[in-house]
Amino acid sequence: MTMNKIRLAAGAVFACLAIASAAVQAADHAYSEGPVVNVARIRTINGHFDDYMKYLDTVWKQSQEAAKKAGYITDYQVLSVEARNESDPDILLVVTYKNWAALDGALDKGDAIAKQVEGSVEASAHSFGDRDKIRRTLGSTTMQVLNLK
Repeated sequence: MTMNKIRLAAGAVFACLAIASAAVQAADHAYSEGPVVNVARIRTINGHFDDYMKYLDTVWKQSQEAAKKAGYITDYQVLSVEARNESDPDILLVVTYKNWAALDGALDKGDAIAKQVEGSVEASAHSFGDRDKIRRTLGSTTMQVLNLK
């Protein structure tokens, strides 16, 4: 056998083993990786729940719809939460992405949406600061859905 034939045979064996190994590893897990979800925890300032909901129903919703149309996100929701104390959220903003890779270039994508919806990144930053009068952002968590097989 010539050296090239030996290399070709070794490469073919390696490729077959790699494919078989990947199939075995996929079968070893009781789950598959699903979408990535970001949940922002918001606490409205007393007396401003409806004011914040008006913002969500206008600018925020327009931004989410634009992101969805552009393929940046797959879905979004607003959830009302029963707050047990002043440091608990009363609103959760849930945004769903296809996968972790969908978050690549998030700054540029966010800037493009801000320009489209609010006219400029500066206007968007200004309105973000204005919303501090009616709500507090308590933080956010990004997680991945694991679909059980």
